[in-house]
Amino acid sequence: MATTRIGLDQLPPATRAAIEKDTGPLLTIEETTEGFNSEIAARVTSATGTWHIKGLRTDHPRAWTQRREATVAPFLTGLAPTLDWHVETDGWDLLGFQALDGHHADYTPGSPDLTEVAALLRRLGETTCPNIELRNAEQRLEHYAAHRDDLRHFAGSHLLHTDLNNTNILINDQAPHGNRARLVDWAWATRGAAWLDAAYWIIWLITAGHTPTSAEHWAAAIPSWHTAPAEGITALAAANANIWSEISKAESDPWTMRLATAAEAWHAHRRAG
Repeated sequence: MATTRIGLDQLPPATRAAIEKDTGPLLTIEETTEGFNSEIAARVTSATGTWHIKGLRTDHPRAWTQRREATVAPFLTGLAPTLDWHVETDGWDLLGFQALDGHHADYTPGSPDLTEVAALLRRLGETTCPNIELRNAEQRLEHYAAHRDDLRHFAGSHLLHTDLNNTNILINDQAPHGNRARLVDWAWATRGAAWLDAAYWIIWLITAGHTPTSAEHWAAAIPSWHTAPAEGITALAAANANIWSEISKAESDPWTMRLATAAEAWHAHRRAG
C-alpha cells in the first residue's frame, strides 16, 4: 500500500537541524514523486553536496525498511548510490544518499537501457552476500507458492534486490557503457537463489511491452538464469501471479492491474511449456 507523502518542511525543527548537521544549510529542496514506500522523498542541495533523502516515522509499520537499507548500503559499491548519513531523531528515521544523475530505465523493446540493466544484474550476481540480517526468499514466498515443495527452488545464499521496477534503476548516459545503471531502494533486499532477480525482471519487461518469450530472452543474459531449474522458474511465475493477484484485489489501480496482468501472462506462458 502506498504511503502518504509529506514535504520536508513538515519535519520537526529538531529533525531538520539534525539533517543540516550532515549537509550544512540546505539551499534547494525538490520533492520527488517516484516510489510508494517513503513519507519523505526529496532531492536537496547545500554548499557541500546533493543528496536524495528518504524517510519514515519511527513508528511507521515499515520503519524496518530504513534500517535494512542502512545496513546493506555499505556492501553495494558500484551497484547503488552511497549512503552518506543516517539520522534518527524526534520520531523520524531519514537516510541521505548521494544523489545520482540519470533517467529511469526504459524497459520497452529495443531500448538501449536493457543491456545496461542486464550488465547491472550481472554485477549484482557477482557480489558477495554480506553476513547481515536479511529475509530469505523462501520465507517471503511461502504464502504464495503453489506447492510447499516449490520453496526449495528459491533458497540460496545470494544477495537479491527483488524489486526491479524500472523507477528503481537509474541510467547515467555519461558513464562508460556497461556501467551506467544503478539500483536504488534496497528496502526488500533478500537472500536467496542467484537467478531470482533475473526472473523478477521478467514481469516488469512484460508490463513494458515484451512478450514472455522476449522477457525470458533478456533474463537469459544474466548467467545465473541458466542455473535455474525449469520447474523452479515455473514455480516462481506461479508465486508472482498469486502475489500480484492479491495486491490487485486490494488496490485495483491501473498500475497494479498492469502488473497483475503481466504476472499472469508469464505464468500462462510457463504453464504452456
